[in-house]
Amino acid sequence: MELTGTRTIAADRETVWTHLNDPETLCACIPGCEELTGNPDDGFDAVVKQKVGPVRATFKGHVELSNVNAPESYTLAGEGKGGVAGFAKGRADVKLTEVPEGTELSYVVDAKVGGKLAQLGNRLIDGTARKLSDEFFDRFKARVEGPTEGEDDGGEPSPAA
Repeated sequence: MELTGTRTIAADRETVWTHLNDPETLCACIPGCEELTGNPDDGFDAVVKQKVGPVRATFKGHVELSNVNAPESYTLAGEGKGGVAGFAKGRADVKLTEVPEGTELSYVVDAKVGGKLAQLGNRLIDGTARKLSDEFFDRFKARVEGPTEGEDDGGEPSPAA
């Protein structure tokens, strides 16, 4: 399965790059992420709980970065194992481009699943993958851009608004 997309983030490229390499930011943005440790040099280890159709699983995985061209691009490659639910593995090429509105983040993901997950069918897997990808990038954009004017950190209108 292949996923592609872009997001324009109202922040400079250095700021976006820093957040893309920050375990705290990534953990907060990955749907179902319970734990994320590591660093860009050694890779990241994650524990993610996810439900795909009728299958619920806790995935434990490792992601490594390669082809790092800071602050412009890198490749992520990793695999997560979810016990009897199966596994997911993939690779993502991420590119940051300066645009008048801030930074355009573009990505191309190639992912594969196996085990019970693979038995669910491509439509369900593809739909879930797109939903999770959109959720990650929406959260990431919101976190990098920070609260909009008239909102506090909780996303609620501030009393002054």
